[in-house]
Amino acid sequence: MNGLRISAAHNLTLFYALSFIAAFLMTAASLAGLLFQSAVYPTGELRQSFVSNDVVNLFIGLPILLGSMALAWRGRLAGLLFWPGALFYITYNSIAYAVAMPFTWLFLAYLALAALSVTTIFGLLSSIDTAGILQRLKGRVPERLAGGILAGFGIVFFLWRIVLVGQAITDQKALAGAELGVVAADLLITPAWVIGGILLWRRQALGYVTGMGLLFQASMLFVGLLVFFILQPVVTGAPFPMEDFAATFGMGLVCFVPFGLFVRGVVS
Repeated sequence: MNGLRISAAHNLTLFYALSFIAAFLMTAASLAGLLFQSAVYPTGELRQSFVSNDVVNLFIGLPILLGSMALAWRGRLAGLLFWPGALFYITYNSIAYAVAMPFTWLFLAYLALAALSVTTIFGLLSSIDTAGILQRLKGRVPERLAGGILAGFGIVFFLWRIVLVGQAITDQKALAGAELGVVAADLLITPAWVIGGILLWRRQALGYVTGMGLLFQASMLFVGLLVFFILQPVVTGAPFPMEDFAATFGMGLVCFVPFGLFVRGVVS
């Protein structure tokens, strides 16, 4: 498969099965949130934060996962490298939901979805011939640019969330459910950006294997957030956050450029 070596199972059947289960869980949970909003999200704050994101899950999270799997099935290296990134995107959202949600069956579903996604990511990464990827991509992708941006974003977002938690403790002010969920997701996910970015900067084999997936996940998070801002006034009646939209668009552009260059290097 385009310079890839599959581990002991000699195929990716198990990871396809786990990913389809993850896709089903995310779809079912998002549809439940859209169809039974009052029951799933008992507070107005939760509805305002997550109903629009349920739409984003269905129209961004689900297609990027299935699309990555389809490309990998066709033997495309890009698809295999996208695949963990799509699962990482789902992991991020699942953590945010699980932390913010009250203790219901959906909390358990999102907790299971996060665990399932992480398990599949590690399985996929362990099945890739890292030496082969290194040989194919070294010098063909923007290692320093992509690695620097990944590590930089990871450090900035991690420190930002640490400061936010510190302010909340100092002011003796509890973070709201949805905000706490996003903070927890950032604190758990951004260290992977830092580690992956450093490995890519240093031209380590694992950096090449994870680099495009991490850039893909980060780019899709920015895209998803932009769509979320657009949907919020329509779905929840909240005012359109122009300043937040512009800031997110600017940060997204910084991420999109190395991602596009990385993709070009992989497909060439």
